[in-house]
Amino acid sequence: MPVGPTTRRRQLGADLRRLRERKGLTLEEAGAGVGISKATLSRYETKEGTVKWPAVDALCRQYGASDQERESLVDLAKGARIQGWWRSLADPIPESMNLMLTLEDEVVSEGHYACMYVPGLLQTRTYAEAVHRASEMRCTDQEIHHMVDIRMKRQELLSRAEPPHMWAVIDEAVIRRMVGGRDVMREQLRHLREQASQPHITVQILPFEAGAHAAAVGSFVILGGPTPELDVVYVDIIGGGLFMEKPQELARYRLAFEYLRAQSLDIDQSAALLNRVIGEL
Repeated sequence: MPVGPTTRRRQLGADLRRLRERKGLTLEEAGAGVGISKATLSRYETKEGTVKWPAVDALCRQYGASDQERESLVDLAKGARIQGWWRSLADPIPESMNLMLTLEDEVVSEGHYACMYVPGLLQTRTYAEAVHRASEMRCTDQEIHHMVDIRMKRQELLSRAEPPHMWAVIDEAVIRRMVGGRDVMREQLRHLREQASQPHITVQILPFEAGAHAAAVGSFVILGGPTPELDVVYVDIIGGGLFMEKPQELARYRLAFEYLRAQSLDIDQSAALLNRVIGEL
């Protein structure tokens, strides 16, 4: 999978910090050496905002980086200016979705735990519309259609030549919750069954009898980058979501996801339960 601009930007920040610490310089000392402020260099390292490649070149020279390291980081700085597909949409993207779309466009894997609704990447249009109408009570029909269009566009991620591997652990409540009526729900579960047959999509159902489990607080997604240090956790909240990337946060959610997979039905048992619920509809 090609590396996208956000992944480049995040990798650039991590590498700049590594080189500075290897040289034994503080932010203030390193910034003064190339004529930029401590605040600007801190922003470069924390992966926020744009970065000027000449400054990256100068920093690498100051840090004693090899020519290969310097050229690689300058390329990362230049590549981080490319923008994603959603920037060209006629209607604006809600701010709460912007970072999610940016990160998701570049993942190599996604681990989903869903306790309320089928994960967005696996939703049908009619199911997605019913979800948005329930959760966005004050939105107009036009706004809802726009949000659903974005969700359908996001799903193209799974049909790429080199799609990410998606592993979804779905609470049994999700497949039994009647969203949009019987016809909508039947279509959705059949679509989920079809998607689960794809080699890059794994679906496990967490049954009611599993009882208390490792993620009783709510749904989350682990967005897997090209390397583990570039992973990000997204946690659903009303009106948007929280993004976490500190090592201790990532470790906690990775462990929770491992426990959830262990507590869930295996792939064949999950498919059997899904078929049973479809039959009941």
